Amino acid sequence: MGEALRRPTSTDVSNPRLYQDDTWRPLFAQLRRDDPVHYCEASPYGPYWSVTRYDDIFAVELDHQNYSSASELGGIQVADQPKGQERPSFIRMDPPGHTAQRRTVAPIVAPSNLANFDALIRKRTATVLDALPRNETFDWAERVSVDLTNMMLATLFDFPSEDRAKLTWWSDVAIANVESSDAVVHSEAERTAELIKMGEYFRKLWDARVDAPPTFDLISMLAHSPATRNLDAREFIGTIGLLIVGGNDTTRNSMSAGLMALCENPEQFELVRGRPELIPNLVSETIRYHTPVLHMRRTARNDVELAGRQIKKGDKVVMWYISGNRDEDKIEHADEFIIDRAKPRQHLAFGAGVHRCVGDRLAEQQLRILWEEVLARDLRFELMGPPQRLYSNFIRGIRSLPVRIVN
Repeated sequence: MGEALRRPTSTDVSNPRLYQDDTWRPLFAQLRRDDPVHYCEASPYGPYWSVTRYDDIFAVELDHQNYSSASELGGIQVADQPKGQERPSFIRMDPPGHTAQRRTVAPIVAPSNLANFDALIRKRTATVLDALPRNETFDWAERVSVDLTNMMLATLFDFPSEDRAKLTWWSDVAIANVESSDAVVHSEAERTAELIKMGEYFRKLWDARVDAPPTFDLISMLAHSPATRNLDAREFIGTIGLLIVGGNDTTRNSMSAGLMALCENPEQFELVRGRPELIPNLVSETIRYHTPVLHMRRTARNDVELAGRQIKKGDKVVMWYISGNRDEDKIEHADEFIIDRAKPRQHLAFGAGVHRCVGDRLAEQQLRILWEEVLARDLRFELMGPPQRLYSNFIRGIRSLPVRIVN
């Protein structure tokens, strides 16, 4: 009994319900204050460490010698990939293998190429906004966030536009928590079957492009690069899935979260209306405040000390970006939505180090153009109900956001 009383309470922040119900804040505030590198002895995903402070998360991100992303060690989520159904990709690799594959796709989102997308993104955004109904309720997530992001994904892949809804579907399949009653798939076998269909579709595109001169799209880049042209079946599915999810979830959920935050903080909406030069700040603050990727996991390659805690080789180490982005010791008034912060890009939502999100600038570009076009039309919105949030401990998703344009 005495030992039980002395042992600190084991706090499990891996429950997806915390994020669907939006009740996660007090648990992380307590961990940051009392036990910022916390060992959870038992969870549905096994024991794991929670890293909850900004600087400690940053330290783990930069130390890929001690903290591995490798698929064979468990990958990047607190939940291990099912044995025999692993889907390796460069996000689930350490250097040097990670580096070569990442370099293959990086040119398409390089700053020099993003300028080429600007007019196209703006035209599409204008078309979508102009088609929205006035003075009646509609789902912003479906009509705006989903539509704009799958159009961009189709462009990046040079994917048939008429089938682009498949990209959203496959993204939802890849990240679904199969335990949720409203998940798009309800077992790992069902997930795998759907992703195999995705692989078959992309393989046809791949085969057509591998025999053609290289073009500037993701499929052709992968097909012609020595680092990726000989992917086995599971790595092929894993890599395509990574690019779909990476190009979809951060952006679409930030589009919805941004409107929600602006409606809930109308003084900030008025501030950016009066000072449109703050739109880039608004984009960064939205991504920080919402944090669309809740966590990334590493596996300890060695015994290592972090913030005075002894982590053993093989332990799961989970970096909770959602907590690091609310660290008051690093970010002043971190629980508030403030678009004129002095350092708006000081956040962890894109990760850091070798695994920093390769498409971060493209995501920011799409969000910037969206708000520029909203302000150009002086659109004013009213929330018409609560958001429908995703049941997940990995993606902080907004499945539905009912709103009304009131002008």
